[in-house]
Order: sequence, then C-alpha cells, then structure tokens
Amino acid sequence: MRIVIAGGHGQIALRLERLLAARGDEVAGIIRKPEQADDLRAAGAEPVVLDLESASVEEVAERLRGADAAVFAAGAGPGSGTARKDTVDKAAAVLFADAAVRAGVGRFVIVSSMGADPRREGDEVFDVYLRAKGEADAHVRTLDALDWTVLRPGQLTNDAGTGLVRLEAHTGRGPIPRDDVAAVLAELVDTPATAGLTLELIGGSAPVSVAVKSIAGN
Repeated sequence: MRIVIAGGHGQIALRLERLLAARGDEVAGIIRKPEQADDLRAAGAEPVVLDLESASVEEVAERLRGADAAVFAAGAGPGSGTARKDTVDKAAAVLFADAAVRAGVGRFVIVSSMGADPRREGDEVFDVYLRAKGEADAHVRTLDALDWTVLRPGQLTNDAGTGLVRLEAHTGRGPIPRDDVAAVLAELVDTPATAGLTLELIGGSAPVSVAVKSIAGN
C-alpha cells in the first residue's frame, strides 16, 4: 500500500512510519519544516514538505493522488494557543479529508482525542482543542466517499508499548503508550471493515491485531 500521513514528524506519526515501512508499505509524511526531512527518511518514509495551514485543497490532493490510504496525525501540539487549535486540529484536518476525497483516496483514518466534542463549551485552550477535534471528526463523518475511521486515544504516554490494548466505541479514560497507538493505526489502515466507526483506545489486555479484528466484526 501507499500511505500518506499528515503531521509526518509527530511522535505517533514517526512510530507509524517505521511500522509501515518495516512491513513493506510505501509511506510518505507531510511535514511543514524541510529540516525534519532526515528524520522521516530515517523512519523509512518519503518526506513531503507542505504547510497544511496555507495549502489549497488541490495542492494537498496532488500529494495524495495514487495513495491507498491517508492518515491525519497532525496537531498543533502542547504550548500552542487557541488560534492554532482551529487552524491545525480543525481546519487542516478538514482540508486533508476533503483533499483525500478529491484525490480518490478511499481509506482514511484520523487521530482524534478522547473527549473530542463539537459542542464542547469553554474558552480555555483545552476546551478549544476538544471542540476543534470534535468539529473535524464531525466533518469527516459526513464524507461518504471516504472509508473513514476515527481513533480517539486516551492519555498519551512515552512508555514502551505493550501491544495490549482496549479498543471499543467507549472505553472510559486511561493511558495508552504512543507505541501502541501507532500499532493500532497500522492495523486500522489495513482493516477497511472498521470504516464508519469512532473508536476509543486505552491500554488493555487484547493484542492489537485481535482488538482490531474484534471491533471490525461489530
């Protein structure tokens, strides 16, 4: 498969790129800063320099043409203000999804956040973040041309992955290593039977492949 990842230099994305490249997929990561390119090459991914905060739908679609799947793993990141929650966590996600439709990419996975809600109230940065994520998810769900899956991880940690997760429509809150989020994403990309599902993810007791196959059967 050829898979294009938005936010290609993110912590989860770099892990995902290594997993996909190791299994033989062709991987491209969209990055904003040219100096990040070597990190992507080291992970086995082709760097694509493009700023999703200023690019047009057609410019993004051009980078997506020929891809079998697209993963939105970009984020404004900690320390960013409310404005970038809207321009990255919401607007860039909407742009990337619309571009995937235009490019004819069928499989689409978006990394959201537990608690994402377009009706979230409040003006604190975290409120704006969860509202932006929720609005992006809501937009993706309207796109019938995409076989979309929304993944909402719990509290992200840099602990070593265990390969054991809980993946359900509603899991309740809990931590999840970024290693395991990447492993789940790699399985989801390859499991179109999970299309149309919004899934929460935390640490658990099921091996990643088992968890994904189980939820795909629901």
